[in-house]
Amino acid sequence: MRMQEKTRLAEMEAEKVQYYIQQHLRDIERQRKEGEKFRESLQQQAQTEAQRLRYEDELARKRMQTEREAQRRQDAELVKMQEAAALRKEEARRAREQKILEQSVQEEKEKAELQEKSMKAKALAEAEARVREEKLLEDHNRRMLLERVNGDREKWIAAINTTFSHIEGGFRMLLTDRSKLLMGIGGVTALAAGIYTTREGAKVTWGYINRILGQPSLIRESSMPKFPFSRYKDLKPTLASLSEGAGFENVILHRSLKRRIEHLARATANTKSHDAPFRNMLFYGPPGTGKTLVAREMAHKSGLDYAMMTGGDVAPLGSEAVTKIHQIFDWAKKSRKGMLLFIDEADAFLCERNSTHMSEAQRSALNALLFRTGDQSRDIVLVLATNRPSDLDSAITDRIDEVIEFPLPGEEERFQLLKLYLNHYMLKEDGKDSFWGSLLKKQRQKIQVKDITDDLLREAATKINGFSGREIAKLMASVQAAVYGRPDCVLDPQLLMEVVEYKVAEHHQRIKLASETST
Repeated sequence: MRMQEKTRLAEMEAEKVQYYIQQHLRDIERQRKEGEKFRESLQQQAQTEAQRLRYEDELARKRMQTEREAQRRQDAELVKMQEAAALRKEEARRAREQKILEQSVQEEKEKAELQEKSMKAKALAEAEARVREEKLLEDHNRRMLLERVNGDREKWIAAINTTFSHIEGGFRMLLTDRSKLLMGIGGVTALAAGIYTTREGAKVTWGYINRILGQPSLIRESSMPKFPFSRYKDLKPTLASLSEGAGFENVILHRSLKRRIEHLARATANTKSHDAPFRNMLFYGPPGTGKTLVAREMAHKSGLDYAMMTGGDVAPLGSEAVTKIHQIFDWAKKSRKGMLLFIDEADAFLCERNSTHMSEAQRSALNALLFRTGDQSRDIVLVLATNRPSDLDSAITDRIDEVIEFPLPGEEERFQLLKLYLNHYMLKEDGKDSFWGSLLKKQRQKIQVKDITDDLLREAATKINGFSGREIAKLMASVQAAVYGRPDCVLDPQLLMEVVEYKVAEHHQRIKLASETST
């Protein structure tokens, strides 16, 4: 019985194990089916996502096709407007040339007649009056001076006495007569009101004249006068200095780049003298490499007027930007010599029109500039400056004739810049002041430069590899401040190299921060 009981218990245990095994197999089968269902659901989701992406791709292609068609229509309209503007400009140019020719012929005739008459009269007057004038001039001047002093003294004494007597009588009359006192107070009040009204009216009138005739608000710097009344001054051309090899002596660049810029300046001056269309330019390179300075010097050496604006000032104007752009070009055409219009940070509003960050007002301002620069001009040289030329719109780059890169200065250029700014900040002496200015102005202590050789400057130029021209100028300004911090104001090699080492470390730290910010 015990054996049977053990056998029965063993069979029960086997059945129990068999039951657990079957239950485990059922769980595995159930999990396999759930996995198959999950894979099927994933496949369905992938198919749905692929269909959605294909649909969005089709919509994007249709939208791009619609935009291209709209752009094509807009370009066709712009071409028609440019052709009409070119015809109008050509007619105006011919009329202006005819008028200028007639005026020049008339002015030459009048000038020749006046010169002939003046030369005759001058010769007769000089022959008759030279001897008599030399003898009588000194006595006459002495007598006139004495008479004038006596007359002025008597006149002022009489005027002061008369004024005080009238004031005394007027006060007595006002104090004794009440009606006259009230009339006097009313007159003074009316006079004050009239003065105030006249002053405010003059302010309003002057503001209106300034808006109509003055320099556009977008122009930050210009060589033209703010108002057209002073335009008719004789301006000497500077083409002779360029033809003799001079010019750009204050601009330190690589030799090949400097030769190209001098060639462009000479070509621009010759273009103006032959009444040919100007060539537009693009300056690109890191900040502080001399783009603005070269544009200013090129305008000066070419005999053109110079005006500078910044692209970052256009975006805040909003819808008024188009009007301001047209005002700049209309104002630039008033220059008799021609205008070099320099646009710094041009990528701020001349970026690609397909950019999502570009507002409708910026796009309109870009289209306005494209319209005004559609054909080659005989009045305006457009010079764009940017640190990121790849961001410019393709229509803008199509209007550029000359592209010039301004790289960071090499070792020789850095050495020349160090010498230039050392002379400017340390060795250059102040201009001569007047007597009273020298008495009232505090005399500053002169900087003494000791043992600063060319070899030391070349060593410093090697250490400041990667510095721009602006950073080198700031470096020498820091050296000057450090020298003024000494009681004896002496610049020695140790102080110069200390400041150089500090500025080099600061430069590397700035580059590191910029790289961390970009990442």
